[in-house]
Amino acid sequence: MERLPSWIRQHLAAIRAVAVLTMLLGVIYPLVTTGVAQALFNGRANGSIVQKDGKDVGSAIVGQNFTDADGNPVRTYFQSRPSVAGDGYDMLSTAASNLGPEDVLDVLPVPGAKDDEGNPDEGRQSLLTQVCARSTAIGELEGVSGARPYCTGDGVGAVLKVFSDRAVSVNQACPATPFIAEYRGLKVECGKPGEDYAAGKTVPIRGGVAKAEVPADAVTASGSGLDPHISVAYADLQAPRVAKERGTDLARVKALIQEHTTGRALGFMGEPAVNVLELNLALDKE
Repeated sequence: MERLPSWIRQHLAAIRAVAVLTMLLGVIYPLVTTGVAQALFNGRANGSIVQKDGKDVGSAIVGQNFTDADGNPVRTYFQSRPSVAGDGYDMLSTAASNLGPEDVLDVLPVPGAKDDEGNPDEGRQSLLTQVCARSTAIGELEGVSGARPYCTGDGVGAVLKVFSDRAVSVNQACPATPFIAEYRGLKVECGKPGEDYAAGKTVPIRGGVAKAEVPADAVTASGSGLDPHISVAYADLQAPRVAKERGTDLARVKALIQEHTTGRALGFMGEPAVNVLELNLALDKE
């Protein structure tokens, strides 16, 4: 039989290699890894699904919001920490905001202005103002002070832009009253939307708050945006409200917090944490 041309032999060899690799890596390897995962880590491999009355209600390793249709916290439940994954705890948009401690200046919305898509200008909140606003809201929900360092009383970042002849509270849009009237002999003005304050010196003002009552994890999102846990301090802060709304003894609610608190990883890494979904389900069983 006449020998096939070299270019045909090369193409046949390539086709055989693709077929073999497809079978190995596309069929056999996934089946083996799936089988091992199901045998050794069945619950986790299937998403650590949590059920209530035979229905899937969430995952033990993915957080979720406990809010009503309008986005307001359901007062009978413990609340999760903030999430910037999509609209909140969206597994298809897991992400962090990538905003750091130097992000303290808001972009004030200009009344009547519109963005490139024709929507009303909403400006942009800095990370500092987001933290301040969350702390204020949680303080109101839990009946404690939401004040914290570098925040104004109305829940925005306490930041000045200082010039030679004036100072501006850039995160408080006029006609708001500035959180301080004077800074080093300079009168403090409210911020005017659309005005460029870039030439001024940025000066965050710490204020007189020594320690915030609202814990840090209550006002900051996790790196993944999917963290199912909150700190013990944040759970303890919410316990009186949950106990009151459910007509349950506070001591019993705190006991459930203790039961659903996990320790440090390997005994020394991280901090004890409370799984919010599991705690809320335990409350429903009560």
